Parts: sequence; structure tokens; C-alpha cells
Amino acid sequence: MNPECKDGLVFLPLGGTGEIGMNLNLYGCSGKWLIVDLGVSFGDDSTPGVDVFMADPAFIVERRDDLLGIVLTHAHEDHFGAVQYLWPQLRCPVYATPFAAGLLRDKLCEVDLDGEVEVIELPLRGRAKIGPFDIELVTLTHSIPEPNSVAIRTPFGTVLHTGDWKFDPDPLIGDRADVERLQRLGDEGVLALVGDSTNVFSRSATGSEAAVRESLVELLGHYRRRIAVACFATNVARLESIAMAAAAHDRHVALAGRSLWRIDRVARENGYLKDLPAFLTEHDGAYLPEDKVVFICTGSQGEPRAALARIAANTHPHVTLAAGDVVIFSSKIIPGNEKAIYRLQNKLVRLGVEVVTEKDRFVHVSGHPGREDMVRMYDLVRPRISVPVHGEARHLQEHANLAKGRDVPHAVMLQDGEMLRLAPGAPEVVATVESGRLAVDGNRLVPLDSVIMRNRHRMVHNGSAVVTVVLDRLGKLLGDPQVSAMGLLDAEHESDEHDAVVEAVREAIAEMPYLARQNDEVVRETARLAVRRHLKESHGKKPLTDVHLVRV
Repeated sequence: MNPECKDGLVFLPLGGTGEIGMNLNLYGCSGKWLIVDLGVSFGDDSTPGVDVFMADPAFIVERRDDLLGIVLTHAHEDHFGAVQYLWPQLRCPVYATPFAAGLLRDKLCEVDLDGEVEVIELPLRGRAKIGPFDIELVTLTHSIPEPNSVAIRTPFGTVLHTGDWKFDPDPLIGDRADVERLQRLGDEGVLALVGDSTNVFSRSATGSEAAVRESLVELLGHYRRRIAVACFATNVARLESIAMAAAAHDRHVALAGRSLWRIDRVARENGYLKDLPAFLTEHDGAYLPEDKVVFICTGSQGEPRAALARIAANTHPHVTLAAGDVVIFSSKIIPGNEKAIYRLQNKLVRLGVEVVTEKDRFVHVSGHPGREDMVRMYDLVRPRISVPVHGEARHLQEHANLAKGRDVPHAVMLQDGEMLRLAPGAPEVVATVESGRLAVDGNRLVPLDSVIMRNRHRMVHNGSAVVTVVLDRLGKLLGDPQVSAMGLLDAEHESDEHDAVVEAVREAIAEMPYLARQNDEVVRETARLAVRRHLKESHGKKPLTDVHLVRV
């Protein structure tokens, strides 16, 4: 089968398979394509200067005329956060339930795409015919309103793309998982289940939001001074739980963080949080007695510009915390964020603030399925093929083993860029396509493995140097070379070391043959190597070096 998928049904992940985050999934059928989810991941110490990156959609951009739409399972950043960046390359309709559509429109406004993108709202449990794809949303539960799996019916069979999910018997916000519909899908026959692998190593079923609410009500009663709670802004049920726990102890709730206000507005517009009084602003909350306020803050992952980071640094314009106050992290640590979170928690401790995490008390429950949930899903759906996604390699392998243990005939481990033929015939990887990464760099997108990013990485670890050399037309030096080694040398306080680099450049040029000194490129390379060689010997670093050559 060729990559145009004219003769069958294929699944092609470009992001989110082999890692957790930046989901971009393609389904191809009869020459047409459908995207399910278009998300981002967040930078860390290995991506200096990059806060957000995503899968490169080049494969599907080349086939844009055959791209019929983007279906969003829910409104978490790793599933819909790339739409605002990538839609101008894709230019197709976007299908989403009302809550996700509301948040998406906000994002599109920020990049002046409001009104240009066709956002088609699907009701919960809605269906839509999109070319050869007949999609049906199946309600599940997760840590955000309106999470959906997508049943994708095609002439070659039905695929259930689970999205992020769990079986929460008491989700507090929204409906319970539609177990009956999953059972009927299984009875009708499911070709493949493409499923979440995040919590496959968790042996039990994932707990309920209702249990977290009970625990928070009890916990908040222990404190007599200011309470701040950090959580994921999109967890609307958690916001409601914190508010109800605060009310149980005669406290008012103030929101600290712009994303919390956005979620609050969109949630209320869609009928959620309707029984809660309006939240206070951080300004108004700061004037309440210390035993009458709970602040809900952004920044549970240590984000440096979030409200909690500014509070910890004593730079927040309104909210201050001091000895005797408490911060509850009602969230988990996303892998890769450990350093930032621990740095933030240490700052809070130095202020005398008590820090409570999920390791100390029951203040968080995952939105992803544990093994018991996954076993139940397979027993309901009974697919012929299992395709683990949304996990690192170890998660995918364990998920595949679990599926085989539930008598699934085929369990296929993929990585980004591998095109899997689902039908006709037995599942088989039939092609491998490029699957790079794009980084948001200021107001542009650049490949994460580009020269720009590689050079930036080198500068972070080795510094950079600029050399200016002035020669006459015959190659005679007119004055000393000018050297600046950023991140390595302080010319004012390390004058001897600086002069030694200058001398190394001077000697290297002086030793060049007469004709070579008349060749600009040869002179530049000679000066560049002289700087790098000297700094390697003296400082153990090879800086990124640029040479400016002036001929007079």
C-alpha cells in the first residue's frame, strides 16, 4: 500500500506515540484523511528558549486537499493546543464539543484567527459524516469536562479511538462513561482500539473525583491561616470541589491566574459551575481575613510565569504567603517537571509555608485508566486489533501485553511516523514517514532539530564567541582582533585570559601563507578554529564562534 491509503484503512501517528503529549493522529481511508487531536508538549531544560513544541504536520500538509477535518477528543493542551499554530497550514474544519469549542475560540482570538476557522460544534454523543468516516462521540470521564472517545466507522470496519479517559463512577462534572454504548459497539464489532496507555502500570482502577472532594473538605478544616491550592486549571470538577470545601469552612475562593478565569468563564457558559457563587479576584481575596480565604492558583507544574511562582518569589502584586500558611498541590507531577516543581516548593518552604502534595494527603486523582479500567474497556469493546498510544515505549509494550492477555488477536506497538494498515488483511506497518517536531520560537515555528535550535543548545552549554578581524587587501592585520566570548570570558575581570585569546587569533593569522590571507573564507575559518582551540585548552569549552572579517 502506498502512503495515499487509496485501498484500505490506515492509522498514522505523527505525535503522541512513544511519548506522552503533542498528540497528532491520522486516519486514512479511500484516499481521504482525518486528524484526531492536534496537541502540544512543553519545553524543559533540554529545549532552551522553547516553551511549546508540537509534531510536524508536513506529511498531511502535502495532502491537504484530501484532509477532511480535525476531530478533538477534549480540550487538554496535549490534544488541542496546536490548532492555533498549525491550522494555517491545514485549513480544514475543526469538530469539537461545546466546552472544547469555547476554549478553542479563545485561543484562535489570541492569534487573530477568530472567524476564519470553521469550528463545528458536535453535541455530546453526536455523530457526523465526514467523507468515508462516520464519527460518533462516546462519552467517557477524564479530568476535564466533555471527554470523548471517537468511534470511527469506515467501509473497512470501526475503530474506537479512546482519547484520554477513565471509568469514574462519580465524576461530579458531566455524565458518567457511556458503558452501555461501549458494550453495543463491541456487539456490533470493533476492528481496532487505539488507546491511552498513560497509567498502564497502575494496578488498580483509577479513583473518583468524589473521593478527592471528601478528602479536601476534611483537609481544609485543619488550617487557620491562608490556604492556596494549585491545580490544573482545566479540571473543572476540582475547582468546584475546592470551592465547596472552602464553603464548608466559611471561606471564600479567589482565583489567581489568567487561565483559571478563562476556564471559569467557558465552563459557566456551558452550564458547569452554575451552583457556585462567582469567584473573587486575587485583589479582593487579598483583603479578606487570613482564615476566610482560599486562593486557587495556576502553576502546579512550576511554570515560572504562573501565579504561584510569583507568590513564592514575593513578586505577585496582590497575594502574599507567610509562615503558617499552606499550599496544597492538588495535582500530580508531570514527568519532566520535577526540577521546576521542587524548586517552587523549596521557595515556599523557605517562606515558612507548609507544602502538602499527593504524597502527603489524598488531594489528587488521575484522569487516566489504571489496569482494571483498561481490562474492563477491552472486555466491553472486544477489538480485533489493539494499538497502544499516548505513552512512552515501556507504556506501549505493557499495554500491548495487557491486550494480548484479554485475547485480542493482534496488539501492535508503533512509534511516530509508522503507518499501520488496519484493513484489509492482517495489521501491518506498510510505510514510514518523516515525523519531526516544530518549536514555537517567539512568533514563528522552527524545526526542533534545526540549525537554529542546535546552535542555541550549544550556546547554552558552551557559550558563544564573536571575533572581528580587520585586514588590508593583502592580508595584513590592521590592529588587534576584537574578541567577545559571551558566557565564557569577562574581559573586564579576566583581562589576561582575554588577551591570550586575542593573541591566539593574531598568531594563527600571522602564520598563514601569504595567498591564504587573501582568501576571506580561509581567514575566517583560521580565526574561528584558533578561538575554539584556545578556549578548549584553557576553559574546556568549544563555544559557538562567529568571525566578522573586514577588508580595508
